[in-house]
Amino acid sequence: MPNDSALHLVQIANPHDIVPELRKELIDCWIAVTNAGGAAGFPFPPVGQDDVVPVADKLLSRLDPQQSRLLAAQVDGVLAGWVILNRDPCRLVGHWGTIHHLQTHPALRGRGIGSALVHELRKIARDELGLEQLHLAARGGEGLEDFYGRLGWREIGRWPEALRLASHDTRDEVLMILAPL
Repeated sequence: MPNDSALHLVQIANPHDIVPELRKELIDCWIAVTNAGGAAGFPFPPVGQDDVVPVADKLLSRLDPQQSRLLAAQVDGVLAGWVILNRDPCRLVGHWGTIHHLQTHPALRGRGIGSALVHELRKIARDELGLEQLHLAARGGEGLEDFYGRLGWREIGRWPEALRLASHDTRDEVLMILAPL
């Protein structure tokens, strides 16, 4: 895990708390991660501002203290990674949340930032939102199952060949759960 003096985690639950500099850093990070081959929501690199800005703005506009949180990691004052936690408002499934878009800036990988984000998000889900479990869907063939497995997640199923990245590259979508929190 990163040195505590260098790593700072910031939770945001209100879209009005997204300052322009953070918005820019989130977008730039998403572009860098995608263009480096990361499985973070844009499967067909390269992407640029025109691709990412509208999606990021829509995602950030949905932040809500009861339903959606952004957790950002900063290292020495620079955005190093981020993740989104969503809870469905439906009572039937309101006891679990879904994580989306976990990403670490390619220049800062290997420092435990992704792990730190997942550990903190688990605490937020349990202690602040009262959730009992977390779900995610990950692109197969990227080693993500191993990453999440080391953090206590377990695979609960797959959608075989659900993701077609190219005519010769079809991947499973891996369904994972973290429970109990």
